[in-house]
Amino acid sequence: MEWTADILGTDFQSCGVDATGPDGVTRHATLIRHRAEQNDPRGAPRRYGAVLFLHGWSDYFFNTELARFWAGQGYDFYALDMHNHGRSLKTDMPGGYVANLTDYDAEINQALGIIRNHTAPSPEGSVTLMGHSTGGLVAALWASRHPESIQFLILDSPWLEMHGSSLVRRAAQAMVAPIAKFRPETVLKLPERGFYFRSISSTAEGEWALDENYRPPLAFPVRAGWLSAVFAGHSQVARGLNLDVPVLVLMSSASANGMVWQESMRRSDAVLDVGVIALRAMALGRSVTLERIDGGLHDVFLSAPAVRKDAYARLARWIKGFMHNDVPAERQEGDI
Repeated sequence: MEWTADILGTDFQSCGVDATGPDGVTRHATLIRHRAEQNDPRGAPRRYGAVLFLHGWSDYFFNTELARFWAGQGYDFYALDMHNHGRSLKTDMPGGYVANLTDYDAEINQALGIIRNHTAPSPEGSVTLMGHSTGGLVAALWASRHPESIQFLILDSPWLEMHGSSLVRRAAQAMVAPIAKFRPETVLKLPERGFYFRSISSTAEGEWALDENYRPPLAFPVRAGWLSAVFAGHSQVARGLNLDVPVLVLMSSASANGMVWQESMRRSDAVLDVGVIALRAMALGRSVTLERIDGGLHDVFLSAPAVRKDAYARLARWIKGFMHNDVPAERQEGDI
């Protein structure tokens, strides 16, 4: 492993990850890690474990505030730019494309192996998988295929179902399936909406500096094979994943959809139907907590400062209640 300086600054590093899947194809991903400077004279705080973050579709990891939040909670923070995304983009490959969501498994597995080898958590240290949007769907499906590999799952506006209902998905799936089977990389001509980008990018009306090569304003072209893979993932979620680990789902309390800009898109999810996502979320497993964030954007941790302060407070409360309470207490003098 060769860690090098990352684009995010002095306390971030990245390294390439080449992982070969069961299909024999080697895919390139990029693992990013946060290394907080320890300026506290009392020494390093107790470390509770590590977190691996998965970005959404047509996206990459750039939220340094999120990384520093986790460091402050006592966790080593990592993020994975999955193949055909962000730092892992190759000029000869279609941006954002994947033919099957299980194609991500090998790089996620390898990233977690690196994390376990390169961090020094306490013996009781946990591993948490966190995913946003399509990355949330990928994370939930991965967790269902790898029981006991992680201790906690946190999802930020996960894309668990199509707009409206499963009936809409099934109808769309039937139309896309023949194209996906015979010409999977065919670009589908769908309406282009850049409203979410408008609400977050500092080049538009947001506050976040985004690399438009990694996060294009209108996203990557939607290809038939990719959409079919997402539909298949939605079908699995609809049948139930039976996750046994504690799950936290954070999402906006409202959606704002449409083909023209609405001012409400500054304080709501302009990508997903939060009503149907909430229903799907509650069926993920045995222990699911749902937090609705008033004024939240599609990525609640990119919302306006006051809104994301509320999101972080709710996340911190869940960490304290579930993750820290799950850590065995330090052995006291006189204990057997």
